[in-house]
Amino acid sequence: MIEQTLQRVFGYGDFRPGQRPVIEAITAGRSAAAIFPTGSGKSLCYQLPALHLPHLTLVISPLLALMQDQLAFLARHGIAAASIDSGQSREEAAAVMEGVKRGEIRILMVSVERLKNERFRAFIRRVPISLLVVDEAHCISEWGHNFRPDYLKLPQYRHEFGIPQVLLLTATATPRVIADMRERFDIAESDVTATGFYRPNLNLEVAPVPAEMRPRRLVEWLRPRLGDAPPQPTIVYVTLQQTAERLAAYLTKAGLAATAYHAGLDGETRERIQHDFMAGHTACIVATIAFGMGIDKADIRNVVHFDLPKSVENYSQEIGRAGRDGQPSDCLMLAGRDHVNVLENFVYGDTPEPHGIRRVLDEMTLAAGATRQWQLVLNSLSQYSNIRPLPLKTLLVQLELRGIIAPRYSYFAEYRFRLHDEPEALVARFEGERGAFVQAVLDASQRARTWFSLDFAALERLGEERGLNVDRARVLTALDYFVAQGWMVLESKQMTEVYEVLRDDIDPAALTEELHAYFRDKERAEVERLHAMLALFESASCLSRRLAEWFGDERAPEQCGHCSACRGQVARLPAPAPLAPLEESDAGQLADELVQQLASSDEAHPVTPDLLARFLCGLSGPLLTRLKARRLAGFGTLEAYRYAEVREWLNRR
Repeated sequence: MIEQTLQRVFGYGDFRPGQRPVIEAITAGRSAAAIFPTGSGKSLCYQLPALHLPHLTLVISPLLALMQDQLAFLARHGIAAASIDSGQSREEAAAVMEGVKRGEIRILMVSVERLKNERFRAFIRRVPISLLVVDEAHCISEWGHNFRPDYLKLPQYRHEFGIPQVLLLTATATPRVIADMRERFDIAESDVTATGFYRPNLNLEVAPVPAEMRPRRLVEWLRPRLGDAPPQPTIVYVTLQQTAERLAAYLTKAGLAATAYHAGLDGETRERIQHDFMAGHTACIVATIAFGMGIDKADIRNVVHFDLPKSVENYSQEIGRAGRDGQPSDCLMLAGRDHVNVLENFVYGDTPEPHGIRRVLDEMTLAAGATRQWQLVLNSLSQYSNIRPLPLKTLLVQLELRGIIAPRYSYFAEYRFRLHDEPEALVARFEGERGAFVQAVLDASQRARTWFSLDFAALERLGEERGLNVDRARVLTALDYFVAQGWMVLESKQMTEVYEVLRDDIDPAALTEELHAYFRDKERAEVERLHAMLALFESASCLSRRLAEWFGDERAPEQCGHCSACRGQVARLPAPAPLAPLEESDAGQLADELVQQLASSDEAHPVTPDLLARFLCGLSGPLLTRLKARRLAGFGTLEAYRYAEVREWLNRR
């Protein structure tokens, strides 16, 4: 049966390694996990079973680019699939939801954040779902390299929507992460399929080059690869956006046409660059890690790391984009230790200060009051606590895991709509109680020219007065129906998350200390992972073997014969140029403007070593952004130093 579908729909004569056991587990009604290297055919593991399952397959995908690439593939094969994403209009999303309701769409792709949308959750509860697919499933584990707190809620959503089966997909999961994934989704060990991480067609080279010589060495290495006709498709990875711009200009000036790609470019430009690369019009992309996810180009011949990757997992994922057609491909690392402090500082910038953690706990306690309900807007709380949104999400998850709070629901605080006809025309479409309900919705909405703003509190009062059911779920369903019929345009904003406070016996000082210790442990673990990566690259043993072992794969050969270590070129990463001792700097003078700015503002944040260290190392955050710290003379003056050393120096003062 599955063989016939493979041939008839997808045009493949046989399965790739690992695909059959995963697909058989899903079609037999069991949950499963597929840990396959990048480009090894993970997507087929849900695309084929979706055609045999009775109901919808719901796919959680982390990036819009990934969704678009897979949707294009499914469309080419005549499979009804769609996404709901932030780039769509309300009408486009409504059309997709209508197609799902009618059973015309077999596969629906959304981001994990979409599941926080109360209107989407109200819709999806009414749709029977056969399979939940979690792409990039390593994001669910705090021990993974791209932990995303929202992923931790997926088991809860699975229960809420009554989804019988789950399929987890990832290319980069260590044994510890795999165990975490299995436990959270109750997947049998026998239904985890890992095909191994060894790629015999990838030539891995670690070439220690001092920072000042790196651009010239890159030109020398690329010239024969880009100078031929046609030039070989190539990705050069860098860490910072400004490096991407400068290096692309340097290569172009040297006669090697290159294009910069990073998150600072607008969406239309990024899409055009990606399209040109896929079509072969652009041969060389100099990119931050924003480029690559969703790039299904089989003939990428070269992947270069001009800067150190963020982790072993990132390195594996990025080189995995080379040679998907099985042909020999080169992966070069022009490595050095000069960039270590930049990667470390990314880690330190995400660690909340005790002051910020305490502010969150005080808000929770204060807001709970007699109702035991805590309503928060993440961005507002981020500003108030001076904690970046991602670590703030992690903090909230930690409060959940400690049994202190429990998520109940999320809703948009503000809804506004514009009618295509007069209000009377909308009411006239309904009779009896339904007409009275629509009239109440309009009466509870304040009109400003063409837009109406719905006041739920006013609607609740009108409902009581008029004896109407104005339950929020009914109102949202009605609004969605009006949009689907083309009677109105609807906008929503101010996502509000509602938690129940389960405990009121916490010691805020002790809990603040405990949570700060958790984040500091996480900080240390991330820095250790970075240095473990450096040790791997400097190893005298086979790099391919060491890489496979990192992911628990013992099947790689002891000596691959196609890495720099096997060729006897053991890497010794050059240290950065020595810096003047920190003691020679005048911290008071460097940070004086910031201290004055803070004193003259109405901010209640104390002057702490962490705040000063972030300022001097050029790490921004909510508070420093509000204070316009980038404009101050001292901002980033010590960015060449390791954050930990700067913080320790400030602590000694």
